[in-house]
Amino acid sequence: MGEEVVGLSDLILGLITGICFGFFLQKGQALKYDKQLGMLRFKDFTILKIMLSAILIGMVGIYILADTGIGKLSLKPTILAANVIGGLIFGLGWGMLGYCPGTAIGAIGEGRLDAFWGGVLGMLTGAGIFAEAFTFLKENLLKWGDLGKLTLPMVIGVNHWIVILIVWAVLILPLVALEKKKL
Repeated sequence: MGEEVVGLSDLILGLITGICFGFFLQKGQALKYDKQLGMLRFKDFTILKIMLSAILIGMVGIYILADTGIGKLSLKPTILAANVIGGLIFGLGWGMLGYCPGTAIGAIGEGRLDAFWGGVLGMLTGAGIFAEAFTFLKENLLKWGDLGKLTLPMVIGVNHWIVILIVWAVLILPLVALEKKKL
């Protein structure tokens, strides 16, 4: 299994992409604590609308790039135990801090120190603990429910554009409804 070498152009592209991502999060008000808390309390769905829009546009963009050969899918294995535990840690962190990793970095850019002390330092601490425990986890937790590299189209055996159309049909309705109600 060969490792890909990341060049300077890849790093610059990542930096530009990250800046654009932060810009759009800021413009969409996703960096505001009250918007994050409103989402967690099911009172303000600004964050949900941003996430649904990103999913819908992102899935089309990724597969256009993959189908045209400009990009490629880089699938990671589906490991149920790791996904469940990682999701719980992510959810607890988001609920306690009021920021997810992306919005924590953006909030620091807006000068919110709570995002730095609670968010970034917490993420770095968690990453350090994970790095130290990785050998143990690799032999134990990271084997429980290892289903390999999967996509939903692979699992159900249909073309990815069919799945994309179905997801669009299912997600566009709540997105439009939320926008009409201005939630």
